[in-house]
Amino acid sequence: MTLSLLFGVHAHQPAGNFPEVFEGAHARCYKPFLEIVHKYPAFRFSVHFSGPLLDYLFDRHPADMHLLEEMVERGQVEMFGAGDTEPVLASIPARDRRGQLERLSRKLEWRFGQRPHGAWLTERVWETTVVPALAQSGIEYVTVDDYHFLCTGKSAEELDGFFTTEEDGERLDLFPISEQLRYRFPFSPASEAVAYLEKLADEGGVSAIYFDDIEKFGIWPETYAWVYEKRWLRQFIEGVLASKKVKTETFHEFHTRHRTRGIVYLPTTSYIEMNEWTLPAPAAAEFAALVKREKNDGTYERHKPFVRGGIWKSFLSRYPEANWMHKRMCSLSRRFESVREKLADDQCEALETHLFMAQANDAYWHGLFGGVYLPHLRRGIYKSLVTLEAGLDHHAPRQPIEVYDIDYDGSDELLMHTSRIQAIVKLDGRAAVCELDAYELGHNFADTLRRHSEHYHARAFEKPMKHADGGDGIASAHDRFHTKHQISPKDVVPHKDGRALFVDFLAAVPVASYEPSAVDVIRRDDAEASQLFVAQQGAVTVQKRLSVREGRLRVDYRIESPAPTDFQTTLDVAMPCCDGYAGRFVHERRILGGFGQVVSLACSERITLDDRYMNGSVIVATSHPVAVDAEPYYTVSQSEDGLEKIMQSVTLTLSWPVTAGSHDTSITFEVRGGLDEKLLEDAASEALA
Repeated sequence: MTLSLLFGVHAHQPAGNFPEVFEGAHARCYKPFLEIVHKYPAFRFSVHFSGPLLDYLFDRHPADMHLLEEMVERGQVEMFGAGDTEPVLASIPARDRRGQLERLSRKLEWRFGQRPHGAWLTERVWETTVVPALAQSGIEYVTVDDYHFLCTGKSAEELDGFFTTEEDGERLDLFPISEQLRYRFPFSPASEAVAYLEKLADEGGVSAIYFDDIEKFGIWPETYAWVYEKRWLRQFIEGVLASKKVKTETFHEFHTRHRTRGIVYLPTTSYIEMNEWTLPAPAAAEFAALVKREKNDGTYERHKPFVRGGIWKSFLSRYPEANWMHKRMCSLSRRFESVREKLADDQCEALETHLFMAQANDAYWHGLFGGVYLPHLRRGIYKSLVTLEAGLDHHAPRQPIEVYDIDYDGSDELLMHTSRIQAIVKLDGRAAVCELDAYELGHNFADTLRRHSEHYHARAFEKPMKHADGGDGIASAHDRFHTKHQISPKDVVPHKDGRALFVDFLAAVPVASYEPSAVDVIRRDDAEASQLFVAQQGAVTVQKRLSVREGRLRVDYRIESPAPTDFQTTLDVAMPCCDGYAGRFVHERRILGGFGQVVSLACSERITLDDRYMNGSVIVATSHPVAVDAEPYYTVSQSEDGLEKIMQSVTLTLSWPVTAGSHDTSITFEVRGGLDEKLLEDAASEALA
């Protein structure tokens, strides 16, 4: 019997990724992969490109996309659909699921002349609630892991072909992706991979189903040399085409020729590694220990279906920063839907594009790859959210002050905004700014990820592992581990409270008892909103007024103390440059250093954070001289290249002594678009002098 190899690859780059990453991925993966498979018309396979990546490649590398067009036209390639911007469909509103699916389907029809029959599920995250949107969008089948089926009690031997599920009367067929193939392609030698397929044919198999990241073919460590320079891909294709036991088909061809193996209802899950990553650190450590024991006892494969771990949405519980972005997205989606009918078609499409870009999955979770830990990915989400909000404000203006619980954590938030800036204050007793948006720059200056406890942190202090080299294949990124940076124990101490702007300390003790004054919410005109908070700490009274006007946030403190004391406030300022070369502190015409350096000023009334990457700057000014200390704030996360330290923000600490009696201090946080070239020229001249 001939075995049908259903071979599929998925290509995606996160929204907000750097241009050089796109270009590197194209040079090391997309281009050589397409060039090689184009030479073998008999090798039939399926491809999914996320919408923004497809647009990018057509714009920048049309010759390579022409190869793909040719392969589609001659029937060699089947294009798969999905949500356009690569959202986890289960995590976005149902109306947006349909919109995302339809947008990519239209794009594929325009580019390649055919709408997709199948769809890629982002990270293979399955919830049965996604079935209606997929079916109503014309999708007939999707691919999920064989692990999903094992969790229903199916045996591995039964997972040959496709099955059917339904929800609310809508039908969808499901192909189980083979974990065995995922770990063999392209990591084991090509001859062994082909021999494994032939073994499946000898055992009476009808299909071998593979669908996984194309980035494993060139971008993962060691894979470019292995796949292209050592000719793994060519050898694999030629081995498959030469085999009398294996033939290649697209999923659509196979789906047309065969009937379903029957009805199945899958649990909410993803691939097994994801189910571990989504657990909190203590539970993840227990999960890893359980898996290790099962493997040592030789019972893991038998018991694996009952070793579930968590679900994808638990990332939103585990990382409050991800939950905050998600709930901001959901809120703006509802708001957009409420005004959609009032908008012209071009206005609606523009705002919908920003909404869909804010739903891209990458910054909402964390596993083997950086995800939520990477500031530039979160920055991409916030740019879309802030730009969408500014557009909605233009078409349907809000009140300058709103209060509601954005993130469902039990604490309300206070939103104050002008046409240029928005400050969101969490009413949890700290009266700190948890989001500070500059609409002209499309940036949130309070976007800082706190240090979280991760179960892999303990591995930072282990000896690095050695791996076998090329002759016996290469190690998967799942199996390799090393540290890219020197990491100390203090680098992985978690912080319970979120990082924010204007977190206050009286005599080195956090001020955590601020209450909003119910009678002092004032609106002087359409361009200003203000709120007074009052805290009593021992015998000391602290009044803190936050107000926004034009492009400035102002914080006024009045401290009434019976005796001299000290006061300080910290600001975690998320600057896009992070510790790159394009960001610097400027003070009195002098460049003090980059954002990744420690800076101290004993007495200052003004410091500028200039960011050429952002094409803008922040000016922090005080009503009287204060001490200013700045240092970078780092977190430690894992990626396919190992453990690395990532700068999240600049922590500015402003300190001043408080005399007995009443003491007033004002601080302004002003955002400016563009670069003050004269200021920088003067600073450079001073440095040279």
